[in-house]
Amino acid sequence: MSGNITFRHRDTAVLSVTAVDAPVVMTSAEFDRRIGESYERNGLRPGMLAKLAGITERRWWPEGTSFVDGAIEAGAKAIAESGVDPARIGMLVNTSVSREHLEPSVAVNIHHQLGMPSSCLNFDLANACLGFVNGMQLAATMIDAGQIDYALVVDGEGSRLPQENALRRLSSPEATVEDLQREFATLTLGSGAAAMVLGRASEHPGAHRVVGGVSRAATQHHDLCVGDFEQMRTDTTGLLTAGVGLAGDLWRDAGAEFDWTDMDRYIVHQVSQVHTRRTAESLGLPLDRIPLTFPLLGNVGPAAVPITLAKEVERLDTGDRVLLMGIGSGLNMTCLEIVW
Repeated sequence: MSGNITFRHRDTAVLSVTAVDAPVVMTSAEFDRRIGESYERNGLRPGMLAKLAGITERRWWPEGTSFVDGAIEAGAKAIAESGVDPARIGMLVNTSVSREHLEPSVAVNIHHQLGMPSSCLNFDLANACLGFVNGMQLAATMIDAGQIDYALVVDGEGSRLPQENALRRLSSPEATVEDLQREFATLTLGSGAAAMVLGRASEHPGAHRVVGGVSRAATQHHDLCVGDFEQMRTDTTGLLTAGVGLAGDLWRDAGAEFDWTDMDRYIVHQVSQVHTRRTAESLGLPLDRIPLTFPLLGNVGPAAVPITLAKEVERLDTGDRVLLMGIGSGLNMTCLEIVW
């Protein structure tokens, strides 16, 4: 059978959400400068990152600083802002795509550095750029089930190494048009970190209630964006077309359960201006209710949605309806509603 999976949460709320920006700014103009000869040799014009993707900057962590350090900083901030005793946090979920090794999990280092109790479950949850939203869904399910009192979801992403590798390949005399197209999406990535603490809404009446949402899979498109430790290869046109199609299918069927046609904010995954506009047009979303972070941060993977939400917090009012919308390579999509 085809369709959405629908889920609702009874007693879970967001207590805090934080973002940490990587401090080193890398401009698209600098990327164009490094690749310039390859552009000219292959009859291409520089400026696509800024003009087409709408990304003028992205950030890197400094040499000697890891994306894990960013996740630890974001996690510590989220715990402090929530006011929750760390000893009561029963689960820590790391949702990063970035990793330095295959094992152990990234979560164990974060758990240790934050001084979490031995009773706190900790593990990685990976689902490309959808990971953080899935982590929220799992945390809310565990809280509603009474298995834990509080959960900490963290994410740290580092684009420096894959982009340095891509820039080296694309600036070589052997780089072809196909190489430039295949690795274009790699150059749109960014570095940063985010974290969120969730707990029981009934115990925190001023917190932001997690309502529920829907998910949908279109895994026939699992080969459109494939990344490993060496390289990320993306069919950008195919990924855009399939992603917009998946969003349209999910949105159509979600209407039977949720009315999301007039939300106060749509916190969409930050890919590019092309993706944002095409998705908004397809679903009928007002662009002035979609806050953007990709122009200066790039696509920060699964951290993009919570980073964008964290940067929008000061402009949200009590009672505002917020829809988190994430799509992960593979393809999978989830929409999750929060009442602020």
